[in-house]
Amino acid sequence: MTHIEPILPLQNASDTEIQKILTENALVLTVSEARKMGTLLGRNPTLTEATIFSIQGSEHSSYKSSRKALKTLPTEGKYVILGPKEDAGIVELCEINGQKYGIVYSHESHNAPSQIVPYEGAATGVGGICRDIACMGARVIGCLDGLRFGNAQKLENQVIARGVIDGIAGYANPLGVPNMGGDIFFEKSFDGSTLVNVVALGLVQESDILHSYVPKNGATEKYDLIVVGKPSDRSGFGGASFASMVVNMEEKEKNLGAVQEPNPFLERHLLASFQDLFLELKKTGDLQRIAMKDMGAGGIMCASVELVDSAGFGAEIQVENIHVGEENLPPHIILCSETQERFCFAVPPDLTEKVLYHFNVKWDFPNVSPGAMASKIGFVTQNPVYRVTYKGTVICEAKAEDITAGLLIDRPFVLPKPEETEQTLSSDDFLSFGTDFPTAFSKFLISFLSRPNLADRSVVYEKYDQTVQASTVLERSVSEAVVVAPLRDEENLSEEQQKIGFSVSIGGSPRFGKTSPYVQGAMAVLTALQKVVAVGGLPRAMTDCLNYGNPEIPEDMGKFLDGVKGVADGAKNIHLLEDPSESTPFISGNVSLYKQGNPSAIVSAFGVVPDVSVAIGNVPKDGQSLFLIGERRSELADTEIFSSLQKTGGKVIPISLAFFQKAESQMQFFHKAYNKGFFSSSAVIDVGGMMATFLQMCTRSEMGFTGDFSRFSLPELFSEGNGFLVTTNLPELFLEFANEAGIPVTLLGVFQKNSEVIHGGMFQISKTELLKNWKTGLREIL
Repeated sequence: MTHIEPILPLQNASDTEIQKILTENALVLTVSEARKMGTLLGRNPTLTEATIFSIQGSEHSSYKSSRKALKTLPTEGKYVILGPKEDAGIVELCEINGQKYGIVYSHESHNAPSQIVPYEGAATGVGGICRDIACMGARVIGCLDGLRFGNAQKLENQVIARGVIDGIAGYANPLGVPNMGGDIFFEKSFDGSTLVNVVALGLVQESDILHSYVPKNGATEKYDLIVVGKPSDRSGFGGASFASMVVNMEEKEKNLGAVQEPNPFLERHLLASFQDLFLELKKTGDLQRIAMKDMGAGGIMCASVELVDSAGFGAEIQVENIHVGEENLPPHIILCSETQERFCFAVPPDLTEKVLYHFNVKWDFPNVSPGAMASKIGFVTQNPVYRVTYKGTVICEAKAEDITAGLLIDRPFVLPKPEETEQTLSSDDFLSFGTDFPTAFSKFLISFLSRPNLADRSVVYEKYDQTVQASTVLERSVSEAVVVAPLRDEENLSEEQQKIGFSVSIGGSPRFGKTSPYVQGAMAVLTALQKVVAVGGLPRAMTDCLNYGNPEIPEDMGKFLDGVKGVADGAKNIHLLEDPSESTPFISGNVSLYKQGNPSAIVSAFGVVPDVSVAIGNVPKDGQSLFLIGERRSELADTEIFSSLQKTGGKVIPISLAFFQKAESQMQFFHKAYNKGFFSSSAVIDVGGMMATFLQMCTRSEMGFTGDFSRFSLPELFSEGNGFLVTTNLPELFLEFANEAGIPVTLLGVFQKNSEVIHGGMFQISKTELLKNWKTGLREIL
């Protein structure tokens, strides 16, 4: 039976009539975008075409509001093998015997789905980011997560947090991918707008890299398009559009269909079968003849149109050839649903049967998961038109470029102007905890460290498998950035070569974004880079996820632009330690708009660790002296201390070129001192300031301490960001080294294993009581 495709009568319709048509068909287009779609097509669109433009024209898929701003980020460098052009970026790890080993590195968000269905939303986020890595030809070796939840005291947020954490574990663990690190933050602005950002990494030799665009000869040879994996169903349909709108929790049931259903066991089978296929094709010299792409937002449509448009080609797609998991699915759903655990291949015709046999027979997909298989769905054309048919009817015929970039827009914006006050800290702020300041301050600090944003995180990461694949050297529980040795199982390498590894981190306090998106973005970059340096790493690249508000509101669009400028300035002005002439590049990233919480750039940094056997963690040892590197500032706007005391206002960090130069010089000094073997442990001053960072070192090591912090003002103790606390067994030599380098360092005291007391001059705390509160602060909530 011939299919009858609905035509949407948009031409000559009034704005009211167009809006009614858009609403009736669940199309996330504005009236002006619908009119532009008609102009591009030169006629009324079919339902399938309108669905395609709605999905590909969303912020999530096309970056229609953000592309111009993202071009301000540095993306090139001597260690960049592949920048942010495809599903993932690639940075050089090392070169051995003329062969470069690259780390495939990507960043994604699954914010809206995780708010609606926490377990499934977070789980499919992990699955999607791992597929982004695999489709570049890499073996997936790890993932990280950046989690932001609302007020920790609200039961709803606790339930969401538990669901998200379980979802991450429930996918990554059976997938056999270690969860290497991440961070978690609770802030009331995220009530109803959870952020789940995920990062993944993979290992690939440069000669084995695959690409997500059809090769130059793809059209003349009429490359075939093959879909591999789970059958199309309704799950996830409209997910890209759903991620590009303000989530209405009152319509939760309606939104459930936009959340995909996870199957990590099928994905594990997929990834293993890919590695086997890559090995076969490499042996026959055919590996570089194929292209592949993960199937995420927009499903088969998005993957296939982007594969061909990136090469300037078009495609012919036959929807009836797509394997489905439900009967009577409309063609626009078959084509555009975001069913998980799928990839799209572009292969030359002489390899088509080999690829189909590989998945359907050798790896027996139909018997591994119901309906799973590999299907040929179409072919590449020289004509740059994306043409789709269903049962003999043309349901889409549009220029591929119009689909992927036809609805770009320059939105009006209003840049934010931070409102600062003279609000600060004094001893009176702590007297509710005791009659005299030393007693009150000591009691406050015990309570302070039990706050959800400062307490022990083991309740989260104990659910994750952190050491599967046996390449993790330093875990998140003992290190500022996880340290990994991905070459350990490369049998053809020497013992020294196998010690070459990397460190990877996540940074970005969401509180700073409340007053200054610029400061938040810049500090996210700096904190992520410092964490990599703190373990002995040499930063080489970054990824980001930019979580901001509704771009249709000029004030929110202004906050986004301000935040991106902060991220860009941080990257441009913090140079590589290995080459001070090179800015730190972003090689991958993601933009997630329509979010209701504070503007939040979450940044991940990657660095090479030349010898993982000498990398250092953040756990002090008995008898070691504690030093502060650098000087402390006194700005307290949007900090944990102000939140704990329910204070608002204050001064924001004044970021300038001089600020970046000072931070960079501290990092350079740190690495020089690290190379001389001065440090036994180090920690980056982050949320809660120097005082929280110090107390966390005490709890992680279960050490007492004798020293003096009274030389610092209260604001200096709690100001956040930009600084290191380090321990050494050579205090006199280290102090002499710092003086020669012109870097200010301050001796704070000595850690003592047998002491029950943490004595800091202006406070005296029971080690046992502090440890008990720190260990239970987050566990009681989650």
